[in-house]
Amino acid sequence: MKNWFHIVIAMTGALALAGCSVIDDNLDDCGTDYQLDYELRLVTNLTTELQTALTAQTDVSVASALRTHLADIFTDHAHDVDLSFYDTQGDSLRLQHDQHIMDANQASYTLFLPMRQYMHLAVANVIDNPLVSIANDERCHTTELHQIPADTIDSHTTGLFTARLPMEVLEGVNQQFNVHLYMANCAAALVVDTVGSGISDMWVYTTGFASGFDIADSVFTYADTPPVVRAEAVSTEPTGQQVFCSVNFPSRDVRSTRTIIETTDPFIAPSADESLWQYIVCVELPDGSITRTSLFLNTPLRAGQFHVLKARAHTDGAVRTADPTVGVSVTTNWNHGGQYNPEL
Repeated sequence: MKNWFHIVIAMTGALALAGCSVIDDNLDDCGTDYQLDYELRLVTNLTTELQTALTAQTDVSVASALRTHLADIFTDHAHDVDLSFYDTQGDSLRLQHDQHIMDANQASYTLFLPMRQYMHLAVANVIDNPLVSIANDERCHTTELHQIPADTIDSHTTGLFTARLPMEVLEGVNQQFNVHLYMANCAAALVVDTVGSGISDMWVYTTGFASGFDIADSVFTYADTPPVVRAEAVSTEPTGQQVFCSVNFPSRDVRSTRTIIETTDPFIAPSADESLWQYIVCVELPDGSITRTSLFLNTPLRAGQFHVLKARAHTDGAVRTADPTVGVSVTTNWNHGGQYNPEL
């Protein structure tokens, strides 16, 4: 699915003066009329995933609840935009910085840039996302989306979009630049059938995802120990299903050379060591004991994507899925005493 909006930014300056060029000492007087058209492109499988993964009659309310829950994530609406223009020489210092609150699908701004070559970086929807900020942005190639460094974090609260574009502003030429912003985070949902399980409580995490994003190079960065993301419980109509959803940066595209997990769990599916990311499900039983299940997925979760996994809770607290590609590891009588940091 593709949605987009246009942010038209008219870059205007003084008429080019006689003899004015990009090597003049005073570039502030050199300029021309040109235009930047911004397109925020939401390319996502959200609708397809909801339609194919949630097909039962009892899934109708679940699909509706997930769509509502993710309305501010998979969106074609920009609340805020952050625009930086960098020198392409030397230390790639930032030459101009503009921030705007849009709250609309279209907006126009008037800016002035002297004639020269630039690398332009744009980011949308950061202000309302307390988990992620723009950091180290005084220089182009150090600019990043920086996720708070914690062992366990909440889910992202907005869909993040970024773009990068080399620009050369010429003298006496009417120019138009097209900037396409693409999504930098993604989401995953676990739908657990609890009918007949008798469980008392359940909480869910995900892990195996990037901890940051280098904007200029369009490269995700991964910590040695990936953060654990708290999946939010999604309120649905009573159907005997509990739904949890996390929003985070993507997983790796290929398996790391490191060992996925070291455990003495009684059952580990053969595909566990091929895992790229995980759901971690903790279930409390009526006697107060806790069963922890790890569900290992070896299909990458990429930027802009949404993934739904259906599973069933059993009387011993184990959570298993009928998907044969998902590895399962179960620990009964698990003591959650300290912070759980699975090794990927």
